[in-house]
Amino acid sequence: MKQLDGIAIPYWQYVFPAAVLTTCLVILAAVSLPGRAPLILPAATSRTQGPGGNRSSCNIFKGDWVPDHGAPSYTNETCPVIHGHYDCMRYGKPDLEFLRWRWQPEGCTRSCLLSRAERPVPWTNGGYLYRYERHGFTVADFWSPFLVRAAETDPDGPARNGAGLWSLHLDEPDPGWAAHVSKFDVVVVSAGSWFYRPSVFYERGRVVGCSGCLAPNVTDLTLRYSLRAAFRSALRAAVGASSGTGTVVVRTVSPAHYENGTWNDNGDCVRTRPLRRGEWEMERLQKEMRRIQVEEFAAAEVAARGKGVRMLLMDATEAMAMRPDAHPGKYRLWQPDKFRVSRDCVHWCLPGAMDVCNDMLLHMLID
Repeated sequence: MKQLDGIAIPYWQYVFPAAVLTTCLVILAAVSLPGRAPLILPAATSRTQGPGGNRSSCNIFKGDWVPDHGAPSYTNETCPVIHGHYDCMRYGKPDLEFLRWRWQPEGCTRSCLLSRAERPVPWTNGGYLYRYERHGFTVADFWSPFLVRAAETDPDGPARNGAGLWSLHLDEPDPGWAAHVSKFDVVVVSAGSWFYRPSVFYERGRVVGCSGCLAPNVTDLTLRYSLRAAFRSALRAAVGASSGTGTVVVRTVSPAHYENGTWNDNGDCVRTRPLRRGEWEMERLQKEMRRIQVEEFAAAEVAARGKGVRMLLMDATEAMAMRPDAHPGKYRLWQPDKFRVSRDCVHWCLPGAMDVCNDMLLHMLID
């Protein structure tokens, strides 16, 4: 049992709806307890408490996917907030083997960290907010694919690949989430795949470069520049807005799994089983993206420590790299006016592998 403001609540009643970390690639999520004393969490660690209070080695980010033939924690009928992009069951994915695996970290015993204890009251206004009235607990999702202020300036774009041209103001956190971040006790920052899109970079209102913009007299600094700068700005804003008792979590990139082609050239993801460690070689650029995120986390942690803000790294990249079987592929809601591809090997089916991110997050917060 865990004491929270004098109320004893079982661990399994700490609930995160399935949608919270579903689109980890493009989401900033946050958790709060409005009207209550701030939730001050113990230092996160990758070790678990063993019998008699001894610490036993348990790295939640290293492990393997092992068979699990139990019923999933939820379905698209019991969870009302699964978006059509991730509802593979509703859109006819024929092989449901992707549901029958669970993440087993090294040296850890299995704990059930995600369950349904209360159906949230959803509300939308620029973001998605889920209120758990019985528990005085709120989760909010803010869709912010670049984390900084961004605008699509040319929908057809110069890339000729179905991705428009974007303007990214790399030194300005997206006000869509930055204006609210001070209200929350825990903030999870995550972004990745959208940085592949052709973009022009602005700092202090002036063009400083681009990525894939194909514009004359503009230096192509590649997406590495924009990813680093955007994370730096976002983490500075998240740490700066904290009251000093908050927690900022950075989730590392989860790789795409296109095979036999690219996202815009007949690539697909048709595997039906997880891989073991070392069986999937991530692209060099995806490895660099994770490295940049880790480096910016480390730099921000120094400033956060001076303010008393706790920072935690959710290094989920390896676990997700081993699940090429868990993407929607063609089994999802398609919106041709917004998505010009026929196979989705970037996002994740729900329920499914992405739920491990909720488990990791909960483990980090209560460990």
